[in-house]
Amino acid sequence: MHYLSKALSFPHVSNATEQGLLAIGGDLSPERLLLAYRSGIFPWYEDGDPILWWSPDPRMVLFPERFKVSKSLRKTIRDEVFEISFNQKFPEVLAHCASIKRNGQRGTWITDEMMDAYLRLHELGHAKSVEVCNDGLLVGGLYGIDLPEKKIFCGESMFSTMSDASKVGFYYLIQALKKDHYKLIDCQLYTDHLNSLGAEEISRTNFLTYLS
Repeated sequence: MHYLSKALSFPHVSNATEQGLLAIGGDLSPERLLLAYRSGIFPWYEDGDPILWWSPDPRMVLFPERFKVSKSLRKTIRDEVFEISFNQKFPEVLAHCASIKRNGQRGTWITDEMMDAYLRLHELGHAKSVEVCNDGLLVGGLYGIDLPEKKIFCGESMFSTMSDASKVGFYYLIQALKKDHYKLIDCQLYTDHLNSLGAEEISRTNFLTYLS
């Protein structure tokens, strides 16, 4: 296992374990985080653990043109149940993503350290959010790291306190990415929910070709 020093570098992703763990340690500085995302690497660890860096194979991605819109979701969008905004309530979206209860998880991987790091990235223009409101109340949203030079959006987390809220936010994110000719959304790891929305697994080698 590779332990990171203060040097701003990562081992090649081919050195990751079968589970995708690549390195331990380092920091969550904006420079290191951006290098990680541009190299197909992301941090994921629980509170009390050292920083763990991952590059799984296969990689879960969603090609914007393959996003699946169900009949019920299409009706919700058509009925304009929600108000959508971009980058207006990033701290609130981040806090909701960190606090919402998720099936099969003991706690959150969005630690205080991670929240501080992504807030810094947002202030620098690299972390973006989509907010979904109902009567002015935030009921859903998502955030991620934007790599416009790569035409890739790295989705990090989403939340919903009202049916379809996060899906609607995802829909409007995808419309914006399609308009700007983005190639894909990095979803990192397989989940049934992402698969139901049209996300699919591709090899890490294939994913790296999109980054390069």
